[in-house]
Order: sequence, then structure tokens, then C-alpha cells
Amino acid sequence: MKLSVGLKVSNSLALTPQLQQAIRLLQLSSLELEQEIEIQLETNPLLERVEDERVQVSLEEFQQEQVEKELSDTLNADHLPDELPVDTHWDDVYSHQPTGLERPEYEEREDSRTEKNTLKNHMLDQINLLNFSQLDRLIAYCIVDALDERGYLESSIDEIVVSVQTLLAQMQSDQELEEEEVIVVLKHIQRLEPIGIGARHLAECLAIQLQMLPADTAYRTEALRLIDCYELLIANDLNKLMRQAELTTDQLQAAVALMKRLTPYPGLIFSQQESDYQIPDVVVSKKNQVWHVQLNPDVVPKLRVNDFYANMIRRADSSHDNQYLKNHLLEAKNFIKSVDERHKTLLRVASCIVEHQRQFLEIGAEGMIPLILRDIAEEVGLHESTVSRVTTNKYLLTPRGLFELKYFFSSHVGTSEGGEMSSTAIRAKIKKLIAEENPRKPLSDNSIAALLKEQGIDVARRTVAKYRESLHIASSSDRKILI
Repeated sequence: MKLSVGLKVSNSLALTPQLQQAIRLLQLSSLELEQEIEIQLETNPLLERVEDERVQVSLEEFQQEQVEKELSDTLNADHLPDELPVDTHWDDVYSHQPTGLERPEYEEREDSRTEKNTLKNHMLDQINLLNFSQLDRLIAYCIVDALDERGYLESSIDEIVVSVQTLLAQMQSDQELEEEEVIVVLKHIQRLEPIGIGARHLAECLAIQLQMLPADTAYRTEALRLIDCYELLIANDLNKLMRQAELTTDQLQAAVALMKRLTPYPGLIFSQQESDYQIPDVVVSKKNQVWHVQLNPDVVPKLRVNDFYANMIRRADSSHDNQYLKNHLLEAKNFIKSVDERHKTLLRVASCIVEHQRQFLEIGAEGMIPLILRDIAEEVGLHESTVSRVTTNKYLLTPRGLFELKYFFSSHVGTSEGGEMSSTAIRAKIKKLIAEENPRKPLSDNSIAALLKEQGIDVARRTVAKYRESLHIASSSDRKILI
């Protein structure tokens, strides 16, 4: 074998650290980007945030002008007041010094901490006010500990007995507990506020609330009869329900109306579910019949290189400190460039999406057109994976609400005219048809498919059922009202 040396020309893609950083920043959400910027600001002394000092300076100048004007007006007056305006205050010159008997750590301060009132804390506060024995209080604590977020009792009576008996054994008590004692305490708890807490199922919860209503409440007795026939009520068997409960059609209607005013899950008012707020990355607005797309200025960071440290860099110096500044200067410039490229790419992709989905902005979800990542990628000159990164966890604020950019991409269904319609638009049409249906005779999936076919949309019954379930809409039998 003969060895030789030659030249070969080839193309290859090398993921430089700068390119890796740009790709990573591209897929970050606005919150994650803010966290990344804070980390860079803490670790890189040559990177700083641009603060808008104009408002603060103008405010200080305005206040100074006001003080000078008041002083001038006072001195030019015909008479002098008892006190002249000054440019300082007594507390600014002489600060209060605590004595030995009044140390700063004992000064009274306002406690700004707030504690959320949970369901269990709310119930324990009421139980502690009751005249319970030590055993009954222990039973009540075990019952409250077994409540779920809806306010229902998750554990059975036997499990409550075992729990209390275990605690008694740990307290070295030889008391014996019976199920009747637990049931008595449970009934006391079920009548505390909110009424119905500790019920074991929905029928019991509604029955407790009905029993606590005044005896002269209209149709209270009829509603209690419906609770006794709860299985028939759920099955929507109206004829058998009225016969067994001995109710007329009018009485049944009034009793159901009364039950609708009750609280099926009393514990949910204490749920600590926090609202999930999303900050839009891009804002769309209509001005002079033209849609404008712009980045949200509140989430666009303003970064720059620190001039003080940058001027300390000497070109010919190879010392450790100078090299340290050079490395951080390069990192700062690359980071600023990567952030800027991220926002430019996001704006290009969002503008292209808005250009395609103008009909959606005009009339709503029914105007959504089919769109895939490849369509946007070809128009903006990016790869599909790049467009996917840009549209993930990025939100667009429109006059119709806040949407994730991925919401505007959807599959399509063929029409009778040979065109295509977005699955999002079909869902909107299904939702509209169901909203306009007769509640006594709700539309079946076959009927909805037939109505859509009349509009030129060829969809099967299974497709309608899939879209309906994705909208969290019940079937036609479950949507049918009682009377």
C-alpha cells in the first residue's frame, strides 16, 4: 500500500459553542430566557442590563423645580408664613438612635406574610370550637385528615376506626372505639361550614344540604325524594323516576332547579390551584385595517457591554486579568448576538403565521386554515426543527385571546369541492352546532356529520366523536336535559 498526501474539499457543519448557545436560547420560553439572562448577568461582569433612567431623572428634575418654585413664591409674598419651606427634613439630619431598652430587633414591624386558608385548617378551626371530648376530637382530626380536595371522605368508617385505634395505642390508652361513635362525629362535621363536607358520595352531599335548608323551602321534600331515587336520576329514566318518586312533571322540574343551586363539591372553594399566567412574546394589533406584528417590549431584554470594564482591556497585554476580561467580553458579545437572533427569528416566524391566519383573526376559529411547519419553514428559509423550537412555549397575543404559536398549526380534512379545511375550524363548527341544538333533542354524532357534509366537509362519525371528545363535550344522551 502506497502512502500519499493530497487535498480534499468537503462541506461539514460544525456546532460551535456560539451556535449551540443560539439553538438553546431559541427554544427557551420568556421566563426561562429571563432566568438565563440573570445567570449571565451574575457570572459575566462585562454584561449589563440597560436601565431606563430617563423617567427617573425627569422626575427628580420636576421635583427640584417644584421646590424652587414654592420657595421663590414664598419669598416674593407680601407676608412671611410661620414656617418656610426647606429642602430637607429633620429626620434626614438627625436620625433616631434606639436606646438600650429599645433595641432594633424588638421594634414592631408589620408582618406582610399571608397564609392561605386551606380546607383542613378551616375545618379544624371549627372543630376546636366544639364541645368535643378528647376521643371525639381525635376522631374528628382523623376524619378531616381523610378529606380529599372536593371535601369528600376518602376513607371508609372501618379505616377511620383503625386510624383512631392506632393513635390511642400510641397514647397508651385502652379505650375501645365503635363505628357508631365515628358516625356520630362525622354527622357533626357534615353540618359544619361549608355544609356537606365529609360526605362519602355526591348523593349524600346533596341530601345533607337539602336537609339543612329551612323546612318551608319550596320543593325541598320533592328534591329529597329525587335523592332517594338517585340511580334513576343519573340514568335519566324520567318516566320511572316520576312514578317511583311520585312527582308530576312540574314538581320534577322545580326539584331539579332547586338541586342545581346546591354545591356538589363544597371543598373546591378552598382549593389552592394557582392561576397559570402566560406572558405573550408577540403582540398582534390591527391599525387602519392592517395587522401589525411586534415583539412584546416587556419581555425583550436590553443588554449591553459594560464600557468601564471593556476600556480596561489592553490589546498587547497577556496577563491573567486581561485575558479574563477578554474572554468575558467575547462571551458577552456572543450572548447579546444570540439573544438578538432569537428575537429576530421569533418575529419572522410569528409574522409569517399571522400572514397565513388572517382569516382567523377576522372571524375566529372557523377561519383557521390548514398549516404545517414545513409551510412556514420554506417561507422564512429555516429548517422545520428550527420552526418547531421557535413555536414551542411562545405565545401570541391577539384581539381574540392569547394562543401558543403551535395552536395555529393543524391537520386538514378534504372538502367536497376539492379543497382543505383545518381540523381546528371543524372543531369550532361542531361546537357551534352543539351550542345551537335543541337541548331536548341533542344532535348525535351522525347528525353532526350529516350537517357538516351539507356544508361540504366530508368527515366520518368517528372523526366527529374524536373532535367532540377533544372539546370535552358529552355525548348526545348525556347532553339531553331532564325535561
